[in-house]
Amino acid sequence: MQRKYILAGSAAVVVVAVAAFFACKVNAQKNDGVAARVNGEVITVEEIRKGYTDNPQIAAQVPFNEFYEKAVDVFVNGKLLYQAATKANIESTAQYQEELKTAKEDLARKVFLEKTVEEKVSPAAVEKFYQDEYVSKFESKKEMGAKHILLDNEKTAKEVISKLNKGEDFDKLAKEYTKDKTVDLGYFTEDLMVPEFTAAASSLKVGEYSKKPVKTQFGYHVIKLTDIRDSSPLPMSDLEPQIKNILSQQVVAETFDKLHKESTIEKFDLNGKKMPEAKEEK
Repeated sequence: MQRKYILAGSAAVVVVAVAAFFACKVNAQKNDGVAARVNGEVITVEEIRKGYTDNPQIAAQVPFNEFYEKAVDVFVNGKLLYQAATKANIESTAQYQEELKTAKEDLARKVFLEKTVEEKVSPAAVEKFYQDEYVSKFESKKEMGAKHILLDNEKTAKEVISKLNKGEDFDKLAKEYTKDKTVDLGYFTEDLMVPEFTAAASSLKVGEYSKKPVKTQFGYHVIKLTDIRDSSPLPMSDLEPQIKNILSQQVVAETFDKLHKESTIEKFDLNGKKMPEAKEEK
């Protein structure tokens, strides 16, 4: 039932995405089969596939074959509109020429910035930022690995501890009693947990469990310490998207700064009076 709802909702998204694709559509690089012919003009499967892959949000929700079934009609309608526009000689109108000029300027700006960023945000630049700005400044902290059994009341927590004292398995009891689906909490530093939990976990040796219920705002915990280690830097693969974003913003800012310094710029207020030049920050 849930899948049916998702697909029904995604149908509208498919139409919007495909329609938007026509606004910036480029010729397909190869013919991967004919999807439709409109007055003799071919729409290829590859064109529709590009519309699909260019919209990752759609690709994540809808399989290509479902997208394709709806997209063919949208592409056909798009082709019909283009043919009608060509027949009406729309390209010669002032409105078309003005919007084309604006679109070309927008595209030129977009491609220029993307090309500049691509050239400067290289794998070597990402690696250098990772080493210089993250690894070299990383401060290792103690990390604890722990599991817990979360319960609603102290009485049940004491019952669980009693069974642990008799040698019953922690994981088995967790499956039976806990109200938290996450039993294994993985590794965490002291500042990531509520104080009561951190204090109790810190008092344990590896392999030990809390002999008394630990009360927090979430309920009553029975905690087992599974490991203690020093934290280490995250791998570059985990941080690469963030690093690329930071470097890209830096490149864009540097590009504008360079263009301003190399150019003569005059600005005027609404009364036509020349505005004073902005002072550079030192």
